[in-house]
Amino acid sequence: MAYKQDYDKILTRLTIILKKLNEGEALGVKELAEEFNVSTRTIQRDFNERLISFPIIQESKKWKMQDGFKIEKSNSIEDTVVLDIMEKISENVGGQFFSKAKKLLGKIKNEDYNPIYAKLDLEDISDKLVEIQTLESAIKSKNIIECKYKLDKNIDIIIKPLKIANYEGFWYLIALDSRNDVLKKYYLKNISNIKVQNESFETTKKLDELLENSISVWFEQKNEPFDVKIFISNTVAKYFKRKPISKTQTIDSHHEDGSMIVNVKITHDMEIIPIVKYWMPHLKVLEPTTVIKKIDADIQAFTALD
Repeated sequence: MAYKQDYDKILTRLTIILKKLNEGEALGVKELAEEFNVSTRTIQRDFNERLISFPIIQESKKWKMQDGFKIEKSNSIEDTVVLDIMEKISENVGGQFFSKAKKLLGKIKNEDYNPIYAKLDLEDISDKLVEIQTLESAIKSKNIIECKYKLDKNIDIIIKPLKIANYEGFWYLIALDSRNDVLKKYYLKNISNIKVQNESFETTKKLDELLENSISVWFEQKNEPFDVKIFISNTVAKYFKRKPISKTQTIDSHHEDGSMIVNVKITHDMEIIPIVKYWMPHLKVLEPTTVIKKIDADIQAFTALD
């Protein structure tokens, strides 16, 4: 309960600060610390970490909104559609995240009725918003972090945060182990006590491409990407034209009956096997044989069950 109170205080403070900045006020750290009864260090953290994504700058020891920027209602049709979609995504996350997001979006949008429906099975991370904001700041500035990670017990880890990612509805922090630069995936809700270090790090283009092209949390850094050739029946081919399996999907050939063969690059068999199983019998792996054998073994094990 104490955590919830801390979370609400932080959110309220940040909202008031943004409102003041949006109204053209120039804000001093000391004055804000006195107003909210917190330390000047806390206010500095608000500006340097929690509000880093907003267009605010510091001039003569005062924080203010950058010239030409303002959080205001949108009259653009395109912007309204984007906001509607954002609202439906936040609704699927649920919990406090949705209630807070709905209030914020309501201040920006010009209408209450949302004609868009989106069904996304996303894990509720309402209780991790403060940690997420800290992680976002560290990812943008490429700063190493120290935190606690819960396995059987809490352990201390020092990592290089790369991305916050959602796979199959669950949230993960993708990061490099600072000791050996091995890529790891950390379940986001098991991360706590995040401390951003002064030490920074660099990423590589190859690593960025690996993350960008990943299909599921099964992707691997140590494996070179390899091609999987998949036959897609005419019954479902249109769906994979509309929404490819991944960004690496290319069409190998079209057939007269409407079926097609596609190529997809993966780094682990389990990136593609669950997808093929889900769409059976309309999807069939043609190459490589290693993936085919694993799917066949799973089918035989399933049919052997009583």
